[in-house]
Amino acid sequence: MLAASKGNRVVASQAVVAPADQRCGLIAIVGKPNVGKSTLLNALVGQKISITSRKAQTTRHRITGMHTQGASQYVFVDTPGFQTIHGNALNKSLNKAVQGAVGDVDVVFLVVEAGSFTPADEKVLSLLAPGIPTILVANKLDTMKNRPEIMLWLQSMQDRHPFAEIVPMSAKNDKDVQRLLGIAEKYLPEQAWMYAADELTDRSEKFMAAEMVREKLFRLTGDELPYTSTVVIDKFEEEKGKTKGVKRLVRIAATIVVERDGHKAMVIGDKGERLKRMGMEARTELEKLYDAKVFLELWVKVRSGWADDAARVRSFGYE
Repeated sequence: MLAASKGNRVVASQAVVAPADQRCGLIAIVGKPNVGKSTLLNALVGQKISITSRKAQTTRHRITGMHTQGASQYVFVDTPGFQTIHGNALNKSLNKAVQGAVGDVDVVFLVVEAGSFTPADEKVLSLLAPGIPTILVANKLDTMKNRPEIMLWLQSMQDRHPFAEIVPMSAKNDKDVQRLLGIAEKYLPEQAWMYAADELTDRSEKFMAAEMVREKLFRLTGDELPYTSTVVIDKFEEEKGKTKGVKRLVRIAATIVVERDGHKAMVIGDKGERLKRMGMEARTELEKLYDAKVFLELWVKVRSGWADDAARVRSFGYE
């Protein structure tokens, strides 16, 4: 489980709060692909724990992130974008993760693009259990310039569904993020915190290694590579640092799994340059996250049709 450290995040001193005075709640972050759910989660937590890219379905797992502020602890559950078009085994697994996340929470953040509400957004809304407060997060407000148009759209959203709150915002604006936290706080039950005040996510360092490599894979291949490519960690070992200033070493070997030989060549790039860059960028981010020296080896293998094979989908770590 990752916690904030001096090496990767400034940890504000947290005053001792008696359990009787604490508030804590589960908040599901849901929405169709590419509306900024992971960017929002990272902003709410205060550190990158969920990967982002322009490619739809970048998030494939339920990722829990924690933010503790004053007497309140927010436990956010980021989910894959609900997929309504392709029905392969991978997408069925991702949709199952979304449906599992929304059934047992205290609050839901339904994230949409400000000024837009598509049939795909409507489908996600239809999955939400009645009785759980739903806050409509109108993200990417910075992309809308016409204020009268925004006002009309907000009114149409109020008429569409009895949302508990409607919050126009940009996940890139810290003031907007703090405002959203303040609005959500009143929906947190009065109960003891689930995690220590400095914990950031319930995911392991091994999991984060696979995610960081996958992010670089998607970012550096763009639309050339099908989203079904994935990353498997073959080795994850740690030891004490042996040189001054290095507290520990982490050695990681990872395999990038693609579906065709042509995709393998694409990932490796001319003289291996693209694969080398993926490794360098992932290693740099992991060193910040772990506060450690990281050695990272990357390999590429072809596994045709894995995304249509339910057993293989499970073997690669999908629920």
